[in-house]
Amino acid sequence: MKRLNLGCGTDVKKGYVNVDFVKLKGVDIAHDLNKVPYPFRNNEFEEVYVSHVLEHLDDITKTMKELNRIVKPKGRLFIRVPHFSCGVNYRDPTHKRLFSYFTFDYFTKECFYGLPEFKIIRRKLNFTRLSFTSLNYFFNSLINFKPAIYERFFCWILPASEVLCELEVVK
Repeated sequence: MKRLNLGCGTDVKKGYVNVDFVKLKGVDIAHDLNKVPYPFRNNEFEEVYVSHVLEHLDDITKTMKELNRIVKPKGRLFIRVPHFSCGVNYRDPTHKRLFSYFTFDYFTKECFYGLPEFKIIRRKLNFTRLSFTSLNYFFNSLINFKPAIYERFFCWILPASEVLCELEVVK
């Protein structure tokens, strides 16, 4: 199985092709992810891991189209992005985009914008990711019970840290 860790930074993963903008220790390929095409063949990967990268890129639609191109049909994307209510999201000047629980719905067949197509396998909101992670046991079930209601009424009272989404490539 060929796997890609896109925008890895210092989170270099064994058994993956590790790609980042900067040629850090363990990075296999240095590439600006705003520039397409990426240096990979069509349908080259079966799995892509993208953690806290998409919010830094200029064009999410172009990026998703490129990911659809390089991942095999029925291949998987594992995506982690900050939730729009996360304080880091609007404090970090390098963040160019906000994400909701429902953002990736726009890349499914139910959406008719002609965007690259994926199937949502699973997704969830994650309350905290770096500290006090024991709180996730309680708060994750609460904020994921009714995500639309949570995002509409409660996310500014009890902000989520991130959105986790597993997508399957549809071709």
